[in-house]
Amino acid sequence: MDEIRPSPSPPPPSTTPTKRREEEQSVLSHMKKGCLSFAVSLQESFRNIKATVVGQAKQITARNEKEAAAAELQAEKMQVEAADEAEKAKKRLEKSM
Repeated sequence: MDEIRPSPSPPPPSTTPTKRREEEQSVLSHMKKGCLSFAVSLQESFRNIKATVVGQAKQITARNEKEAAAAELQAEKMQVEAADEAEKAKKRLEKSM
């Protein structure tokens, strides 16, 4: 009959509790940064959609070419502002973390 042998003990942990905590905080910080960056990108997308819809609505209701051109310029300006705001927000995130 085979003898029952005790299983070998697990290897000692290679990281100290302090080091493990720092790694967990680093991972959480990275995840938080990614989520915030994603939120900023979503906000930029919504602003771009809003600019497009507003621009198209104003172009449709324009009475002449001048108003249509002004509506198109306003939509483009809104899109540029959305991109600028998103870029500023992402830079602030980079500095804070």
